[in-house]
Amino acid sequence: MGEPDPAELAAWAAAAARPPLSAWRGTLPGPRVDVAALDRLRREAVARDGIPRPALREQTPALLADGLHYESRIAREGVLATRSDGVHDLFNALIWLRHPTLKWALNARQVADIERVGSRQRTRGQCALTHFDEAGAIVWIAEETLLNRWDAHDWAGLFHRDAEAWGRRIAVTVFGHALLEHAVRHAHRPTAKALAVRVDAAALAARARTDDALIDTWPALESALARAIADGRLLLDPQELRPLPLAGIAGWHARPPPEAFYRSEACFRPLRPGRRYPPPFVG
Repeated sequence: MGEPDPAELAAWAAAAARPPLSAWRGTLPGPRVDVAALDRLRREAVARDGIPRPALREQTPALLADGLHYESRIAREGVLATRSDGVHDLFNALIWLRHPTLKWALNARQVADIERVGSRQRTRGQCALTHFDEAGAIVWIAEETLLNRWDAHDWAGLFHRDAEAWGRRIAVTVFGHALLEHAVRHAHRPTAKALAVRVDAAALAARARTDDALIDTWPALESALARAIADGRLLLDPQELRPLPLAGIAGWHARPPPEAFYRSEACFRPLRPGRRYPPPFVG
């Protein structure tokens, strides 16, 4: 593919410096996908924590000749087919490196449903799993008032009037690799499909960064989430996932927007009549 041009490198560096890619500060590879280099990072990650990850192999006709479904290949062969012609698969690999227990849980459920209904149908559970895999976020929340604002789609309250709570009593882990790709390719920030997790305020404040309200990873609680997903207690239906407009998060703007921003922008949608969200997960 050749070396990236200076404009591409500059755009990549700018994206890497701001949320959500700031969660990879100092460790984000360049904009070109080097599958062999990513697999070396995988082996290093396994050596550090002992958690297996599928081997990254370039997606070629020879690799696909096994006829396996993408998810089945991960489960049966321990191989993650990875394209080298775009950043979507790069970010998928990085999520596997950082959040392996969650990725394995999603894969196990996907494979179980493929075996049950075949590869030409999709269950409601598969839709929920895919939405979270591509566009998911985990919102760690330690205060009932913030949850109530989110429940009611009180975006001005959640993001503006309670801006100081972000990184202290509420924080986010961006999990969906399509969201990370979007951060590079588009100027605006999309809406994540989020799982809410109730946590202790002191534990959250000790782990979150106050400048961008991000938590890179929370392994113990992610393992609890993964068990709930694998056991079929979470992500059985897309309606379990809450919208989280990433444009609203405090610390994600060089200059905080005025309160009117949270009422005028299309991503801050009002709550649909009759829409109710499940309570937060408690690990």
